[in-house]
Amino acid sequence: MSAATWHAEPLTWGHGPRTFEVFLEPTCPFSVKAFNKLQPLLALAGENRLTIKVRLQSQPWHLYSGVLVRCILAASTLPNGKARAWDVMAAIAAHREEFEFEHHAAGPNLDATPNQIIERLEGYSGVPLKAAFAIPDLDREIKWHCKYARQNGIHVSPTFMIDGLVHPGLSSGNSLETWLEHLRLS
Repeated sequence: MSAATWHAEPLTWGHGPRTFEVFLEPTCPFSVKAFNKLQPLLALAGENRLTIKVRLQSQPWHLYSGVLVRCILAASTLPNGKARAWDVMAAIAAHREEFEFEHHAAGPNLDATPNQIIERLEGYSGVPLKAAFAIPDLDREIKWHCKYARQNGIHVSPTFMIDGLVHPGLSSGNSLETWLEHLRLS
């Protein structure tokens, strides 16, 4: 794929007037908990009432974070990109331990190469990632996510924004009903 032929599809679901932005690191257990609530939240709220935007928040203590974020964004460049990106995020969430280090510094992934991680993710997600992962300027999408988070004062995941305002009182441990109350959609 050349720079002129690719486009990263935004990680946006729903089309309602309320916007719920969720900043996630793919292997963070709390981000996984939040990720797993997004589809049920959209179903409860209704696609015509809520827009969910996933923002990727790579964090260096999750040692394969950069590789996995690039995989998700690479998937978003494929046909039906946001669905493919969702498949990749869901595969990471379902097999989180296979993409993370024990205590952030030990375990079998210490011997895994980035190519092995990508191949593992392709196997779990069914999404062919290698060619898209190699897009030379895909890093502009990664940089956009980083810059957007920093501009909004976000440094950890998960972090939640509603209509452009950070809501520090929200967490992955909240019920869907609590999220709906904060969104004023209950």
